Amino acid sequence: MALLRAIVWAVLFVAGTAHAAPADSYHAALRLAAQGQDAQAVQRLREGLNGADANDPWRLRMAAAASLIEARGQTSTAIDLSKAPMQQAMSEAYLKTSPPAEAASWPAGLLSLLLPGSGHAWMGRWRDAGVAATMVWPMIGLTLWAARRRMGPVTVFFAMITIWLWSGVIFSALSIAEREAAEIYMQWWQGLWGATGLPGRPW
Repeated sequence: MALLRAIVWAVLFVAGTAHAAPADSYHAALRLAAQGQDAQAVQRLREGLNGADANDPWRLRMAAAASLIEARGQTSTAIDLSKAPMQQAMSEAYLKTSPPAEAASWPAGLLSLLLPGSGHAWMGRWRDAGVAATMVWPMIGLTLWAARRRMGPVTVFFAMITIWLWSGVIFSALSIAEREAAEIYMQWWQGLWGATGLPGRPW
């Protein structure tokens, strides 16, 4: 009787350990992803996939998580969940109602190049647009004023300051647009993660 009880406990222990190993790998990978180490997280998940049993439910979760985290690292909306049919089916409703938003940063940069301050205004950042216009437009006026009076060195000096300020305005508009695009993508991606029903949050 004691021998039979020992065998049962041994079987239960081995089964519990086998189940815990993929789950531990999964959650360890999510912790890496939450720290911004997406590549390492994907590698950890792929290693867990190779070691997991074909019928283990954690295998599908690791496959889906690897695809999602890899896509996030590339800011990609083309996410292949074919290796995790359950998660793919669960995500389809979300993708139909919440398609990925197309957010481009180049219009803000182009507008700022053509008209200083207009890129910030296009994004609804009117205060930044006013600051940009206040910095650049007076310098453009001073440069043209000096050029009309043939004030050679002074014209060059004003022109250099104008170019420096103008390029800063363009860079600012592009940076803000890229940051907003990244925030929009992240909100969409987090919604997709939640729609798949995967446990844990890698952020």
